[in-house]
Amino acid sequence: MEHIKTSTGSASLTNAAYREIEERIVTLRLPPGELISEGMLVETLGIGRTPVREALQQLAREGLIVIMPRRGVAVSEIDVERQLQLIKVRRELERLMTRLAAEQSTKTERTRFMDIARGMRRAARHKDDVAFMRLDLELNLLVSAASRNEFAQRAMALMHGLSRRFWYVHYKQVLDLPYCARLHAEQAEAIAAGKVRDAGRASDHLIDYIEEFTRAALDAPPSAMTKSDPA
Repeated sequence: MEHIKTSTGSASLTNAAYREIEERIVTLRLPPGELISEGMLVETLGIGRTPVREALQQLAREGLIVIMPRRGVAVSEIDVERQLQLIKVRRELERLMTRLAAEQSTKTERTRFMDIARGMRRAARHKDDVAFMRLDLELNLLVSAASRNEFAQRAMALMHGLSRRFWYVHYKQVLDLPYCARLHAEQAEAIAAGKVRDAGRASDHLIDYIEEFTRAALDAPPSAMTKSDPA
């Protein structure tokens, strides 16, 4: 049995349960359509029923699971058209948060943005998908923190899981990883330099490519929708 090691306290237990379940959904260890139950997760994770239930409620708000009264819980299906709707909202939020980060980030944050940019350029040169995934998550979190806007942060948090899962499913078939990594690097560099307009443009260029990537997934082979592991 796999148990989560965590500090005491309801919030930390809920966060630990959420992180573990979300990662399993995003990486397709719990694939679309999979039926899951609180009892199964309690046993698998070694964590109490209340934190697991709270984690599932959060995942339902984010659209990663569907709670069916008296029937249980199912991992949500992947819908390209729905992903395109998400991108319309994400474009505006991403631009806003990127511009705010360029205005308000601290010296320490700007240094880290430059570190991420260098890492993204290395990932582009070496076509390193694992490094890219880790840096992408770190960049998202850093932009969110540096924006200093809790309402934008909450809205964006609702989109991250769905976006990450969609990327995970389709990146081998349709993603130009070096190009995408360079776009992330340009966004991070503009923020680090405090160039607000350049940061906004870099964000738009990145979302342009994400939309192109999403539309290309419409023509991806059926195997792209099945469980797979990254190289």
